[in-house]
Amino acid sequence: MNTMHFPSVGATPVIAIHGGAGTLLRSHISPEQEQAYHAALQSVLRAGQEVLARGGAALEAVCVAVQALEDCPLFNAGHGAVFTADGTHELDAAVMDGARLAAGAVAGVTRIRNPVLAARAVLQHGQHVLMAGEGAEQLALAAGLAQVAPSYFSTEARRAQLRDAQARAAGAVLDHDGAAALAGRQQGGPLHEGSKMGTVGAVALDAHGHLAAATSTGGMTNKRPGRVGDSPLIGAGTYADDRTAAVSCTGHGESFIRVAAAYDVCARMAYGGQALQQACDAVVHGALPALGGTGGLIAVDRRGNVCLPFNTEGMYRGLARAGQLPETFIYR
Repeated sequence: MNTMHFPSVGATPVIAIHGGAGTLLRSHISPEQEQAYHAALQSVLRAGQEVLARGGAALEAVCVAVQALEDCPLFNAGHGAVFTADGTHELDAAVMDGARLAAGAVAGVTRIRNPVLAARAVLQHGQHVLMAGEGAEQLALAAGLAQVAPSYFSTEARRAQLRDAQARAAGAVLDHDGAAALAGRQQGGPLHEGSKMGTVGAVALDAHGHLAAATSTGGMTNKRPGRVGDSPLIGAGTYADDRTAAVSCTGHGESFIRVAAAYDVCARMAYGGQALQQACDAVVHGALPALGGTGGLIAVDRRGNVCLPFNTEGMYRGLARAGQLPETFIYR
């Protein structure tokens, strides 16, 4: 399920989420693991759906959803973030309000419990769009956001992925690549190379016709400290414009940066007259592969159409409309 079309008038509020593109091969994921992912995605969707159902803003809905994803150790954001080569955590996040083209983002934060809330604080502060490192930490502290010891983000599963990547001298490894490599050695099965990317995100359309997007990530296992990917870069991994669509990306960040992937979807709609599916497919199955880029994105347009394309084995994803049961997917 990639795209759903609905009437352009009086569109039902909708939220879509992702927990990273790629996934383990079916042979490497147990029924229990698969059910755990579905349950987590369903819970997150219900939280965002509740916001929209009571007439809440799209920006609030995506922040609630991404905050829940950050709190779930199954995903590479917040608690459960991957490790840098130095055995530390550096987290990035961004939010964008399509009604005002207002945006906020943080990069390389180490003590903010929920980076997406820090990104929203940057947006609300209004002076800047992207804050990094200590400056972002101080702004979040002034906004009254919860701060934690860096060890809060650590899990033994992520530490094992770091040790494995360093033992293989694998360089920086995308989140689910690390999980796949580890599973392959433990189970003796073949790997789908380059197929696992870890980021979380949400896009939404509210009852007032406004769009919003939010994205958060722990980055890449064994990455060089200081590396920043596409997630906190407005136009690369995150973008929202009420005239076109809201987009959140997941995948090989350097490629998404080079093609300005999230903005490119909206630009193809605004200037090329493409429908949401055409624009998303052109980016995910055209522009990105041309650079060797792998991953996917989620998008919703101003009419309530939802598109969830990816060029990998799968993508943790789902959507929920007000008054309807959430739907979640992993494979094609």
